[in-house]
Amino acid sequence: MPHTETPGTEAVPATRMRWWTELPLILLVYACYSAGRLVVRGDVSDAVDHGLALLRIEKALSLNAEHPLNRLFTREPWIGIPADFWYASLHYLVTPALLVWLFRSRAVRYRAARTWLMTSTFIGLIGFTLLPTCPPRLLDPSHGFVDTMAHYSSWGWWGGEASAPRGLGGMTNQYAAMPSLHVGWALWCGVILWKYGRGRWARTAAVVYPLVTTIVVMGTANHYFLDAVAGAAVMGAGYLLAPYVMRYADVLKARYRIGATAVPAVASATDEAVPAVASATDATIVSAGCQTSAGERIPRQRHPESRYGPGAEPGASPSDAGEGAPAPAR
Repeated sequence: MPHTETPGTEAVPATRMRWWTELPLILLVYACYSAGRLVVRGDVSDAVDHGLALLRIEKALSLNAEHPLNRLFTREPWIGIPADFWYASLHYLVTPALLVWLFRSRAVRYRAARTWLMTSTFIGLIGFTLLPTCPPRLLDPSHGFVDTMAHYSSWGWWGGEASAPRGLGGMTNQYAAMPSLHVGWALWCGVILWKYGRGRWARTAAVVYPLVTTIVVMGTANHYFLDAVAGAAVMGAGYLLAPYVMRYADVLKARYRIGATAVPAVASATDEAVPAVASATDATIVSAGCQTSAGERIPRQRHPESRYGPGAEPGASPSDAGEGAPAPAR
């Protein structure tokens, strides 16, 4: 009969993922992300020049979403304060939560989604390295931007430097604006919710979350519109490269397993050859007076039967020798 699959079921992955191997991997990637932002600070003058260049490009393209949104967030606290909380929190909460959800309920999809996210993150780090960019909030006030994170810092845990907790702003790279991984990660979350979520709420969140995140990063003056576009482009590149990354990882795993099992296999083959020869020659002789017969595993004390009859021992009586044994001659 032809094999049919029940709708909604998913195949079990050949190699089951373990949380104790996944968690260190994710923490390692996030540590590289944080360290890359911290170490590659770039020159401030170059970062400012890159930010102004983005503004000029947007002006040439008649793109000016940042200014009206930033004025709205600054004028209306009931919009600006929640937006700051959104920017400072959800980036670090929603993405890990979706990873855990995928790991637990969509294990067959988890590896591809995780690899896509990690690959895109590393591409973003390359962007931070090659193109340090001053965000709008750090430009000269004459350009018309207000840092809403600093403006509403008394309402949250962050200080006047980015979204870092108070006193830790110096530990972040504030010129890592291009591309916007806030937008990139939010887009990843939206795609995951749209593809694997169930119900209308999942589809709604899949659209609302990346869209609102894009508005928030511009309204809080943390990113330009082109930063958001670059964040989406980075996620697209990571999506295309993820299958090749997984294939290369599988090749490395296969080589590691072959190398790890080759030496023990050779050693066991050579070790088994010597006992085989010894067992063929010394199988019946265990020690002085102890012998084994075919099928026996425990040696027993025996005497040569050539001097006495089968089952007979010196001075044994007929009862000791067994029924039917000839009586000893007198």
